[in-house]
Amino acid sequence: MTVGQLATDGRQGSADRALGERARIHAALADPHRLAIVDELALSDRSPSELRGKLEIASNLLAHHLDVLDEAGLVQRVVSTGDRRRKYVRLVPDALAAIWEPATSIVARRLLFVCTGNSARSHLAAALWNAPHDILAASAGTRPAARVHPAAIRLAESAGLDLRGAHPRSLDEVVGEPDLVVTVCDRAHEHLGSGRVEGRLHWSTPDPADAGIPAAFDDALRRLSERVEVLAARVARPAQLAPAGRPRGRRTRQ
Repeated sequence: MTVGQLATDGRQGSADRALGERARIHAALADPHRLAIVDELALSDRSPSELRGKLEIASNLLAHHLDVLDEAGLVQRVVSTGDRRRKYVRLVPDALAAIWEPATSIVARRLLFVCTGNSARSHLAAALWNAPHDILAASAGTRPAARVHPAAIRLAESAGLDLRGAHPRSLDEVVGEPDLVVTVCDRAHEHLGSGRVEGRLHWSTPDPADAGIPAAFDDALRRLSERVEVLAARVARPAQLAPAGRPRGRRTRQ
């Protein structure tokens, strides 16, 4: 066998594997309930009980559908960092990038990112969102810390985000009603009541302060950046409202 034949066989093998992967994903999605689960997870992590309520199906049927999606590499089950008896289901990032474009869209004037202490994750998420978007986002905490974590401030600066002058605040200090609330903390999601779905999204993001090392903060920023990028494509300002006066790309303090 020649070198050229080996190369050709290698390319064919890679193509066959890719085709098999696509076929497995399509097969996993060949059910209305599983498609509905994937649509729901496109923007928010959900607990099994939340998915049961949304889809109105029995727990054993939901478990079957989640097993199929898990085996296809489309979803992950993660243990809550709040109530460790709970689990959340999340969509594997980019698992559907080549074959699927979700149709979910959200109309919003203002977003609010929430975690427990409002000392790292929610500030970072709001800063990531505000950097390129004219739909403004703010942040708050269910139990605000005394200060924004210094590691979060340093990480934000290295990423070109501005958290100077930022300070933790409670939900009671938020002025006005946001159109969309995004919890980036399991404890905050559970504190607010995890049964409510409309107008609320949840991103199960471990608290980097628990580990207290730079890598944990880097991982939190990466996770949040991925989720913000996906959400940004699905959120639009109401058509009747004029764009905000702040030009795109300007970074604001939270």
